[in-house]
Parts: sequence; C-alpha cells; structure tokens
Amino acid sequence: MTDLLPSLVDSPPDLTGKVILVTGGTGSFGQAFVRRLLDAHDPAKVIVFSRDEQKHHTMSQTFRDKRLRFFIGDVRDRERMMRALTGVDIVVHSAAMKHVSIAEYNPLEAIRTNIDGATNVIDAAIERGVQRVVALSTDKACSPVNLYGATKLCMEKLFVAANSLAGAADTRFNLVRYGNVVGSKGSVVPLFQQQKLEGTLTLTEPAMTRFWISMDQAIDLVMLALKEGHGGEVFIPKIPACTVETLALAMAPEAEHKVIGIRPGEKMHESLITLDEAHNVLEYDRHYIILPNFPFWGGEPRTDGTRLPEGFHYTSAVADQLDVPQVRELLTALGFI
Repeated sequence: MTDLLPSLVDSPPDLTGKVILVTGGTGSFGQAFVRRLLDAHDPAKVIVFSRDEQKHHTMSQTFRDKRLRFFIGDVRDRERMMRALTGVDIVVHSAAMKHVSIAEYNPLEAIRTNIDGATNVIDAAIERGVQRVVALSTDKACSPVNLYGATKLCMEKLFVAANSLAGAADTRFNLVRYGNVVGSKGSVVPLFQQQKLEGTLTLTEPAMTRFWISMDQAIDLVMLALKEGHGGEVFIPKIPACTVETLALAMAPEAEHKVIGIRPGEKMHESLITLDEAHNVLEYDRHYIILPNFPFWGGEPRTDGTRLPEGFHYTSAVADQLDVPQVRELLTALGFI
C-alpha cells in the first residue's frame, strides 16, 4: 500500500474461528481475499464457491492450507447455494458477470447471474442463519447506462431490502461499491502492458477518467463493511482518479496513441455517489456510507459521520486527480512497471 492508495481500515474485524464462504472465490478478488483471510486472520474454514473446475484445481495447487475447502457450484443454483451455506458464518458475494460488452450481448445470462444469483445468496443466507453478508458492487451501478450496471443496481436494492426479509433473524446484509481494481483481469492496465510491446496504445477517449483502487484497498473495504456495517449500508472508498491519457503516458511515454472512441455502454466519467443519493450519505476520513432510504427492519440510526453538503456528487471527474509521476509511482508500487 502506498501513501496515494492508503489502507481503508485501521483494525480488521475479528474473524477468529469463523466459517467464511466467498462466491466467485476463484476470481481476481476472490483469490486475493482468501489469501488475506488465511495469512492475516484465523478462520476455522474458508470455502471457495465457484463454477470453474479448472480454476478450483489451479487454486488448490497454489493455496495449500488445511482450512481451505473448494465447493463447485453456481449462484444461479438455489439448491446448491443452500447446501453450500450450511454452517457458514460470513458470506462475501463477489460472483458476477462483469464484462460490459459480454453482458450487452448476453443480457439474460447477466440477469440470471447478477440478479437471480443474488436472490439465491440472500435466500440461502437467511435460511441457513448466516451472520453477515457483504456483496461487491460497482461504480457502474450509479445511473447505469449499460446492462451490467443495471443488474448491479438491482443487486444493490435486493441486498438492502434483504435486511427486512431477515426479520428477527441475526443475518445482516451490506454492500461495498468501488471502481475497477488496478490490474485486475480485463482492465486497461494489462491491455496497455501488452500494447506497449507493440508500440501503440489504443485509447477510447483521452479525457475519459477512471477511479483508482488497489486490490488491497478493495479487500480493506470489505473488511470495513464486515466490521462496521449495521445492515443496508453501502460502503464507498475515497480514492483518486486520472484520465486515460495520463495512464497511457505513465505506462508507455514513448508509445503512439490511437483514439478508437467510447465503446457501447461506457461513460466518460464514472460515478460512485450521485446527486440523488448524496442527501443520504455520511462522510468519514477515508470512506463514505450510503444509508438505506428506508431502514424498515429497525435498529438504531447511525449518529457518527458527517452529512454531505447540498449538491454533492462523487465522480471520477471531481475526485482527486493523479498526474503522470503519481501514476508511475503507483504502478511501480503495485508491480505493474
């Protein structure tokens, strides 16, 4: 972690002796989160839930730990989800179809995974008496312009309302919302790394901005939600941003640039908090919390944090902007250059 991307949690939750299941556990976030659990905490068991047999096999060869279990399954399969959550204390829901263009071309598949799958996780968690559930959302859920963002917005609404469905049960649901993780599969950094060797980088639009968040920070945010969440809140990090051109200059200053235009479903600037959400947001030193509109499941309202001023919105265009030297510093610290 660098000073430009600081830790988002001072002290993690106590997960000693807990049974933790991670949906999408063989993905980029899932593997990093499992590694953090095994290295820095003392869980009784960590269950990796994923439908990809080959990734299970590869991960099992890398993560040799007696506390680890591999559970083949799909969040679309309600019965399998019910079986998987038996005896589980905590669920981190990261399984999703996340590629914008693939979701646009296969809308029903995205709906079945991102919405129907979320419903199955919620039902199984309540039925099996899971204590805490944290789901991963995205900046694309804010005023969505593509199907992926729309499915994630639906998922957010489902997880917030799930606190009401739980009734008198102890199960509580929270969410985290952030942008693309630097260097994750399918992101622009690996693409530019490859194109750098060829001498030409393809830029959708030079002035387009995107948020920066490291994998460690993404994990921190989930840990924060597990520790501080009351139920129905969305945790959002305070993170910097930069233009696509700044990133290109930092990664390959000698390469040529080819502008290819904004792709279908993309925005010029991403948003983490909209104008309409801001009235229901609390601000903290390193993060924001969107409170549920209707805390209809009861509980004491949060009294910490600071209310945002009228007209506040949080986009990659108004976030702290990184310059070329700062981006190079971050990429070096994160091992990408």
